[in-house]
Amino acid sequence: MGPLSTYQIYELNHAALSPLRAAADMSRLALQNPLNPFGQTPFGRIMTAGFEVFERMTRRYGKPEFGLPTTDVGGVRVGVTEHVVWQRPFCRLIHFERMTTRRDPKLLIVAPMSGHYATLLRGTVEAMLPRHDVYITDWIDARMVPLSEGVFDLDDYIDYVISMLHFLGGDTHVVAVCQPAVPVIAAAAVMEAADDPYAPRSMTLMGGPIDTRINPTAVNKMAEGRDLDWFRRNVIMQVPFPHAGFMRNVYPGFLQLSGFMSMNLDRHVNAHKEFFSHLVKGDGDSAGKHRDFYDEYLAVMDLTAEFYLQTVDTVFIRHALPKGEMMHRGKPVDLSAIRNVALLTVEGENDDISGVGQTEAAQHLCVNIPEDMRAHYVQPQVGHYGVFNGSRFRSEIAPRISDFVLTHGRPKPPVATGRPHKAEPAPVQPVEAEPAIGGLEAVLLAAPSGAADDLKLISGIGPKLEQTLNALGIFHFWQVAGLSEAQIAELDDRLAFKGRIGRDRWVEQAQRLAKEAVGG
Repeated sequence: MGPLSTYQIYELNHAALSPLRAAADMSRLALQNPLNPFGQTPFGRIMTAGFEVFERMTRRYGKPEFGLPTTDVGGVRVGVTEHVVWQRPFCRLIHFERMTTRRDPKLLIVAPMSGHYATLLRGTVEAMLPRHDVYITDWIDARMVPLSEGVFDLDDYIDYVISMLHFLGGDTHVVAVCQPAVPVIAAAAVMEAADDPYAPRSMTLMGGPIDTRINPTAVNKMAEGRDLDWFRRNVIMQVPFPHAGFMRNVYPGFLQLSGFMSMNLDRHVNAHKEFFSHLVKGDGDSAGKHRDFYDEYLAVMDLTAEFYLQTVDTVFIRHALPKGEMMHRGKPVDLSAIRNVALLTVEGENDDISGVGQTEAAQHLCVNIPEDMRAHYVQPQVGHYGVFNGSRFRSEIAPRISDFVLTHGRPKPPVATGRPHKAEPAPVQPVEAEPAIGGLEAVLLAAPSGAADDLKLISGIGPKLEQTLNALGIFHFWQVAGLSEAQIAELDDRLAFKGRIGRDRWVEQAQRLAKEAVGG
């Protein structure tokens, strides 16, 4: 039997401290009992605070809950329920279903698979719920996935994103926070190259390492200064018994957490000193904020070794994406293939993980996205976590994402493959667009895209029927012009006017009106 691995030593240390942790927790509860007069003395409060700090510093933090039971939709408080709607061995897709009939754009939030759970984006989800139908990737802790489920690498990550977009349909917008910016933009490129009708309407990349050669941070320099074998030798370990993923090679979450904390060690030490002081003084609000933050921050998960190593090699060592050398399943990832997906990039001025300019690089690499379908924003006075959480995110960044999504919610005719890099976008030709893919939901909007068209110009639609169509989410000629036979049948059923759309030739009339509207 060889020497113990760092992971095994970590597990043994955790097990050895369990009796002391239990004793500290029991002592804390005894001192907090209102019938115990000693607990109210200055020395008793110091002991109580010390026991809690010890217990919290030595425990293993489990996956937190999202805890978002309600949201505000149009000024009305409505209930929210979580549903797992798609699942694979290494990921679940969670839908935050709002108890409302309002149809808002579907928003897929791709959480980072970098050590923390998806609940780190609780604030992101909460901010987007009022105006969007939100879904989020919930990555599974690799130490809990049996070895029999196979491997999971960066190619699999890209495949998962594509599969989720297929599941959600072609009217989905995607937001990638930090690390997933690379696989998400790669997925968009793969889908566009294949003329996949389920490519997202827009993608928002936030604080992502698209090109880490730009303003490299300490994290970037550390990765670039070592070869892949160094990472394989020093940070890859096997999951110990008795976890479900026993013998799986992983990058342990506790190593990732140690790295993050070491970058700002003084800040974390001071935070725990202040927490101890707040407990002694009885400042429950400040102590509660500390608990909430560290319950999330200290909850970590393992990553599969193959995913971690391929990401380090592709993104941080070889810079394969910006160099045009990234591959997916043996085929090049060509960002110039992205033509019809609107692109928003967001960065934080003080980001010390993904430096300013690293995410914006996507704007320069996706050369065939029309200018009116792209935007970039740098949020002043925020670091990495402020890009997707906090007061400035809620007041400055989230509204910009919502406006971008709503602006690009209307499907546009596809830009022709192979058009010159800097050519102007082709004129809008709604009448030439192919019928929308999927059910009727694929063409419905939460609100008009600009000024609503006068649907009463279509013979057979009066004021009352126009109101009904608007209530369903139909505001424009192009929506009617692109209806497929299946969508017409579904709309007929909703209107209870069997055959009326065909008899009155709504689609043909809408195609003519749409053509006139764009000067055709």
